[in-house]
Amino acid sequence: MNDDIRVPEVRCNIDGGESLGVISTDEAMDKANEMNLDLVLIAPDAKPPVAKIMDYGKFKYQKEKQLKEQRKKQVKIDVKEIKLSVKIAENDIAYKVKHAREFLEKGKHVKFRVFLKGREMAHPEAAKEVLLRVWPMVEDIAVMEKEPKFEGRYYNMYVTPQK
Repeated sequence: MNDDIRVPEVRCNIDGGESLGVISTDEAMDKANEMNLDLVLIAPDAKPPVAKIMDYGKFKYQKEKQLKEQRKKQVKIDVKEIKLSVKIAENDIAYKVKHAREFLEKGKHVKFRVFLKGREMAHPEAAKEVLLRVWPMVEDIAVMEKEPKFEGRYYNMYVTPQK
């Protein structure tokens, strides 16, 4: 930007769209100073490099404003986690599934986790069976994003609400 530009000549454009063609960097700087604007290098790798005469403060402000708008429009996905165990009773599963259904109806994603303690690690298929007992209770309002999968000491299943 401005005095930091070290190339002998640039292809110069004015912010409104008018092109000045290939001119020396000093001439472009004089033109920018005359208009009380900044000379900004847009494409330094081009032959010759492309520079633009613009109000850099205004340009930065508008970029920042665009980024804020994009952040506002982003949708943050909320993931709720339901922890189960291998030795869970049927009524406890029903209670936890009731909460999971509430989360899914609100549009949140749900991650079911079965933690394997001690000797339960010897039979991880028991944890998968628990998750496969849970799935029919939520399949009418949910989509299974990730099949039950063994990860470390957990068996995980990821469920999202139907569209």
